[in-house]
Amino acid sequence: MSTHCQLTGAEPGFGNNVSHSHRRTSRRFDPNIQRKRYWLPGEGRHVRLTLSARAIKTVDAIGIEAAVARIRARGGKV
Repeated sequence: MSTHCQLTGAEPGFGNNVSHSHRRTSRRFDPNIQRKRYWLPGEGRHVRLTLSARAIKTVDAIGIEAAVARIRARGGKV
């Protein structure tokens, strides 16, 4: 599963772990990505989306039809 949100475009961020002695090593900040299945009534089928936890809340607020329209506007495939 890729760590990329289809709705918000959230991707991993990169930074450093800093130890007590101040040595730096690379680290990754991964978004909370989930795969969720929604019923798309306009097309009469289910769609499986890879979404961040924040995007799942957005879908709950705006509805699946509007969310799919946003994904397609960004050039994503549903």
